[in-house]
Amino acid sequence: MLQAALSQAARPNIPKNQGLTRPLDSEALSLLRLFLAPILEGAKNWQTLSEQLARKGFQLTFRRGHMVILNDIGEGLCTGSDLGVPLARLAERIGRPRVRAHRTGQAGELASARLSQQA
Repeated sequence: MLQAALSQAARPNIPKNQGLTRPLDSEALSLLRLFLAPILEGAKNWQTLSEQLARKGFQLTFRRGHMVILNDIGEGLCTGSDLGVPLARLAERIGRPRVRAHRTGQAGELASARLSQQA
């Protein structure tokens, strides 16, 4: 239900900002804050955070130094700062994320626990 509401949210008709998210309207952002901020604030580690977001139909990625929440089709919805839980604050509480960078170095994905153990 939340996904359907967000996909219909009025977004400004502007180009994407170098892989970051386009601004959401205030109602959509408020819904996301209510729905996702408790998950971010209660996470004990990055892997659990990623799994809890996935259960709700969202993904976690990193772009240009920002933590970005993606919807079910991989579209960037918002950053942690947009939700009131910036990456810096999360990193202070649960540690820095282990990110596997893409070739460009501008983006990356959370390295899974399995990959971290192999390294």
